[in-house]
Amino acid sequence: MSGPCLFVPPPASGGGPPRRTRRAAALTLVFASVLATGAAAGSWGDTPSGGRHQTASRIPSRPVAAAADADAVEAAAVAAEQDGKSASAAARDVVSRSGDRWGAVYSASEYEGFRRHLDGAYVGVGVAARRASGGRIAVDRVQPGSPAARAGLRPGDRIRTVDGASATGRPVTEVVSWLRGGRDGIPGSPVVLGLQRGERRWSQTLRRARLATEPVTVDRLTDREPDTTRVRVESFTRGTGERVRAAVRRAPAGDGILLDLRGNSGGLVTEAVTAASAFLDGGLVATYDDRGEQRVLEAAPGGDTRTPVVVLVDSGTMSAAELLTGALQDRGRAVVVGSRTFGKGSVQMPSELPDGSVAELTVGHYKTPSGRGVDGTGIVPDLRVDGADGGKAEDRARTVLSGLGGGS
Repeated sequence: MSGPCLFVPPPASGGGPPRRTRRAAALTLVFASVLATGAAAGSWGDTPSGGRHQTASRIPSRPVAAAADADAVEAAAVAAEQDGKSASAAARDVVSRSGDRWGAVYSASEYEGFRRHLDGAYVGVGVAARRASGGRIAVDRVQPGSPAARAGLRPGDRIRTVDGASATGRPVTEVVSWLRGGRDGIPGSPVVLGLQRGERRWSQTLRRARLATEPVTVDRLTDREPDTTRVRVESFTRGTGERVRAAVRRAPAGDGILLDLRGNSGGLVTEAVTAASAFLDGGLVATYDDRGEQRVLEAAPGGDTRTPVVVLVDSGTMSAAELLTGALQDRGRAVVVGSRTFGKGSVQMPSELPDGSVAELTVGHYKTPSGRGVDGTGIVPDLRVDGADGGKAEDRARTVLSGLGGGS
């Protein structure tokens, strides 16, 4: 419980009744585009392998404005408990009035859900979605053995509706939340999909199941030079960093690496640092400030520094994925292709409230190796491609790889 993590939490809900413990040993970098999804969630991380947290004076801290004060939030919660009122509701009121845009209060069960997700489990139907042209939502991948796979869904199928609500024009993350049943998704609960494949339209009822995540998928693209090892990272759950390192080590000589972070909503920062270690021979990955004190995250030595790398990103690339992208871009290790990333780089400190709920309060921001802030700006790709056309972006990324030459 000693390191930072980056995640996209679900929306805060009401709390319960109360007990006091400040968990100040951990920092959480919360990146939320989808406070309604619960598609990715986090808990406390560990110190990165090969990295260290230390004071760093070379990059000045950014002052935190309009942030809720942890003591004020806890005092309100304790007072509410003594009056027989909801501690979490009182805390939520203080956070709301503080102007802390990313501050929030989460129930104990929601944080338990975060932990489960980071251990690689979720409730859903086994579909990864993407935005297609015209605001349409399409199936990107189907998890083998999942309810969606058993029902015969295929990549490319259009998701027209979820339980009667139109998916067209909605954020992908919101549609994913619908598929998963929101923050309280229950295994066995039904969800009715309106689907389309070519001219065929039909409805399909699926029952959600508890599934294991597959955060990293690896395949080879050999239809044109150079041969490419594509490493797609869905989120930074536990073990993701080592999976990325293994994929890079196993890539055949001569392959370029296409690191696909599109739609990656974050996860454990320690895993993102480990993933960075696959491509860097040590050195700075990012800095973050803890109430004004600057700290450093560094890659482990011994990574592959020669194989050409292109990173694919879009507006759904957030948090830990932005941290990794910024590190590889600033260090001159990769060319970034796609559309501007989401842009959430503030740091939240978790505080446990008397009723077991948790308040996340902003204490600072993180920066890339060159000192760039990401919060509110995101990462600008080296080559911008409309994020609505995933096929075009990947094609351009492979063209860039061909210009960089194969691995050696």
